[in-house]
This record gives sequence, C-alpha cells and structure tokens, in this order.
Amino acid sequence: MNVRLEDGKTAQQLLREREQRMMDVIHLKPVDRIPVGCELGFLIARYAGVPCSAAYYDADVWLDATRKALAYFQPDTVFLQAFTPGKALELLDPKYRKWPGHGTDPDCGLMQVCEVESLQDDEYELFKRSPEDFMVRRHLPRYYGGLRALSLLPDLADLQWLEPWVAESLALLVTDPQVQAAMEDLLAAGREMRRWLPKMAEFDQLLADFGIPPGFQGALLPPFDIVSHALRGMKGTMLDMFRRPEELLELCDYVLRRSLERPAPPPNEYGNTRMFMTNTRGSDNFMSNQQFEKFYWPTCKKLLLALIDQGVTPCMFFEGNFDQKLEYLLELPKGSMLVRLDRTDIFRAKEIIGDHLCIEGNVPVSLLQAGTVQEVEDYCKKLIDVVGKGGGYIVSPRSATDQVKPENLKAMIDFTKEYGRY
Repeated sequence: MNVRLEDGKTAQQLLREREQRMMDVIHLKPVDRIPVGCELGFLIARYAGVPCSAAYYDADVWLDATRKALAYFQPDTVFLQAFTPGKALELLDPKYRKWPGHGTDPDCGLMQVCEVESLQDDEYELFKRSPEDFMVRRHLPRYYGGLRALSLLPDLADLQWLEPWVAESLALLVTDPQVQAAMEDLLAAGREMRRWLPKMAEFDQLLADFGIPPGFQGALLPPFDIVSHALRGMKGTMLDMFRRPEELLELCDYVLRRSLERPAPPPNEYGNTRMFMTNTRGSDNFMSNQQFEKFYWPTCKKLLLALIDQGVTPCMFFEGNFDQKLEYLLELPKGSMLVRLDRTDIFRAKEIIGDHLCIEGNVPVSLLQAGTVQEVEDYCKKLIDVVGKGGGYIVSPRSATDQVKPENLKAMIDFTKEYGRY
C-alpha cells in the first residue's frame, strides 16, 4: 500500500517528532501543535468491512484491515486492537473475558470483561499466610478453566516440598486424567501462541511504518483497582470497605509492595518509559472523597510517586467522573504524568490542574457516533481554544471508539492537526 504520510515526511522522521512532541507536552514544555490520539479498537473492523472476530481468528485479514485504518486516520498516538490467537485463548478458557467469536457475536465490537471473585470473603487469612500458594492453587484455577488442575497441587508453602519423596508424589499427580488434560491444553495453547508470534510482531512494525510511536512501554493498575478487579471483584471489595476495612487496607498495602518490586519496563529507543494506568474504582461514581482518602489514594499516590522517581511517566485514564477529586492530583510533581479524562468536566480540570499536569481528552463518543463533521470540528475548536491554551493538552475521545462514525473520528484528528497549532 502506497501511503502518503503526514507532511510528506518519512516514518522515522514522524516517529522522532511525535515521540518528542508527546513527551514535551506531558512535561508542559512548548510544542509546535497539539497532539491528537485515539483508540481504534474494533472500529478497524467497521472501517475495513471485516468481522470483529478477525482480531482473534484471522491475523492476515486483521493486519490488512489495521493497515487500511492507520493509513486513513494517521493519529499521533493510538491504541490498537492487535491480533490475539483466539484458539489459544479458548484452550486456556479465561473466565474473566468474552470476545467476538467466543461468547459474543463475531460482529460484536466489544470485548466483555466478566468479574471473577477469586479471593472469596473467607480467604483473607489464606492469602496472608501464603500469597504465592493462593495465586497458583486458587486464583489461577478460578480465572482460567484450562488451569483448574493446578488446584490439585499440594500446598506450595507446606514443608512436604522438602521431603525426598515429593518428586514421586508429583510424578503420580501428573498421571491424573485431569492434570494430563490440562497439560495437553496448556501445551496446545503455547504452541498456538508461538505459531502466531511473528504475525503478532507485525502489528508493532505496522505502527513504525506509519511513524506512530507505541503509546506505552508497560501497564499497571493502582493497588485498590487490582484488588477490586482481579481478586475480590467490585461487589466483594465494596462490601469489605464496610465489613473488614482493615483487612482490605492490608491487602492494598501488600499489592503495593509487590507492585513496587516489579522492575520498570525498559525505555523505548528514545529513552522514555510511559506506563498505562487506569483509575476506575476511585472515581466519583464509586466512592466519596472520604472513602477515596482512606482506601484508594494512599497506595495509588505512593505507586505514582515511586514510578516517577524511577523515571517512568504514568499515563492514567481517569474513567467515569473525577470532578470531586481533581485537587488530589496537585500533590504530584508538576509535569510528571498524563491525565486522560473521561466524563470529568475538562474545562474545570483545566482551571484546577491545567498548569500542573498535562490533560488529555475528552471529545464525547456520543458526538463522534451521532454528530456531524461540523459539530465535531466545532467541539474540538472549543477544546483547543480553552483547554489547549498555554499547552499541556492532548486531544482524544473520552473512551473507546468502536462504534463511532469513521468520518467523525477522522475529522477530529485532521482538524486538530490543522487548527491546534501554537
């Protein structure tokens, strides 16, 4: 495909310029123009006229569709729905997700997340006694049907692992039909993943071919969100805030310690490390400021400060509404992170944190889905004139763009590039 890149520049020139522009705007330095980013997700399928399930079951079709979408939209930064081998996922049988062609219609432009309460309300002591044992023998079997046989392992913290006949016991265990079936599925899933690794790598190269730097070098959730998403679930966590608050706080502290033990991802070729993060359960929709101060912010703030001290740039998506909590972000170092806003009043955010942290957002997805090109351009003009004044701003949609009109998203990108110049 012969594609004309922005301003006729080479892909390498665009990579360098976009990377520098992105980091300069986050650090509140002067830039030539406002960057513009978006998620393409399953909009790729809608634009290219292919089923959404191709993202899991037809790598060549999905790669070609992604190439066409990037050639058309050409944002400065983008989150792609890259290819993931659906057959491998089916063998692992993740209980926490459904995807097009497995659990949802092949043309359904959504990946559904299903909460799993892997840490049940009477298992706090089990978890505290041996988190590693809990993760292997309880969490993983509950999260993946294909790993149910792990629950048959002996207690990983038990001293019987020191006994000389433990190898014989394990040898006997692997002859169990359940264990053998699980091992066969795991091997098949691994082979399937390995078979597609070269094809999956082509999506990274595709970004480079269009001069678009990868948005992030890693991803990490705040401790409270890890607990409420991956361990207790939303219902369990909210009940624990009232029934066993001290145990919940201890668990958040434990998750924080383990998160800080993880080494930061290596920087990109330009020496930058951006970490994708989300704030979900800490939003105004889920908790009051009093609850936020007690359960969410202490460990979240410590995590953010630790990442910043390591030279990592947190890029946090504040899902839902964060209007009542914007002032907390003033406790972080100036120009240290990216604040992407969903339903938060972005004009008020500009007044409160606009001189302190870079803001990204928040073109309504409803406007991109049901509005006209002119309405999109008018709204972007208002954002650029007000929120973009003085710098420290990136234009992007509020959230996922799976169902928007392609021409409207294109208008948002092109108008920002043309009008959003300093």
